[in-house]
Amino acid sequence: MRSSVGGVLISGERGTAKSTIVRSFARMMYGGFPVTLPINATDDRVLGGWRINALMQGDPDWQPGLLQQADGRMLYIDEVNLLDDHIINLILDVVSTDVLVVEREGMDDPQIRVSFTLVGTMNPEEGALRPQLLDRFGLFVPASAEQDPDVRRDILLTVLRFDAERDQRDSEWLAEGASRDAERRERITGARDIVHDVEVPDGIVTLCAAVAAEFEVVGHRGEIVMAQGARAAAALDDRYTVTEDDVRGIAQYAIMHRRREAAYAEAIEWSDKDAERLEHVFSGA
Repeated sequence: MRSSVGGVLISGERGTAKSTIVRSFARMMYGGFPVTLPINATDDRVLGGWRINALMQGDPDWQPGLLQQADGRMLYIDEVNLLDDHIINLILDVVSTDVLVVEREGMDDPQIRVSFTLVGTMNPEEGALRPQLLDRFGLFVPASAEQDPDVRRDILLTVLRFDAERDQRDSEWLAEGASRDAERRERITGARDIVHDVEVPDGIVTLCAAVAAEFEVVGHRGEIVMAQGARAAAALDDRYTVTEDDVRGIAQYAIMHRRREAAYAEAIEWSDKDAERLEHVFSGA
C-alpha cells in the first residue's frame, strides 16, 4: 500500500531560505544535493531519450531523464510557478503513480518504475501557480522572514559561524550538527518503515472529512492528504495510532491551498480566524 502525500510546495518571498532548507534536507537524508529540474527543461530532459550520436551510428543508447536520475532520492523544482504547466503535469503524474511512461520508438517497455520525494519552491511575487496544479501538491508550506530581531540575530550568527567553520575538519560545532542530522535521518527512516502499520481510526477519518467540509475544500485530495500526513506524523513519533493532535498539526498544510479563495489570492495564508475555525471543528468532534 502506497502512502504518499504527493510532494511539498514551499511558497515565500525571496531570501526566506527556501532553497537552503530543501538542499539541507537532501544532504541529510540522501548524502548529497537533490536532482534539480531547470526552468527550461524539455520533455527529453525530464523523461529521457535516445542519444542522437548513438542512433546515427546504429547503436541506440538510452539517456535517462531527470525523473529516473531522481529515483530513490529527491527531485527539486525551484521557481515551479515559472515552469511550463505541461512539464509540471508530467512530474506530478509520476509522483502519484510511481510509474514513468516513456513512449519512444524502440522502447520494449514504456513503463519505468521510479519513486522520489518531490519538493517545489516558488515566490508568489513572480506569478501564481494554477489552482489545478496547486491541488496536485500534497502539502503547501508558507515561508516568511522572521520579524523578531533576536531571532534574526541568531540566524545571522549561525550563518557567519558556518562560513567561518565550514572548511575546518576539527569543528566540534559542525560535528555536533552532523550528529543531530544522523539522528533525524534515522528517525525519519524508522518512520517510513512503520507508516503503513499506523492505524487511522474511524473517528479520525470523520474528523478529516469534517475539516475539509468546514473549509469548503475543492475536491477530495485535502482530506486524503490530511489523513496520510497525520499517519506520517504518528509514525515519526513512533506511534501506531493517529490522534487528533496529529491531524491538528497537519490540517492547515493540507487544505490552505485547496480552498476556493486560494484561486484568487495573491498569497495563500492561514489566518488567526482560520485557526479558530479549525479548533471549532475539533471541539465538535
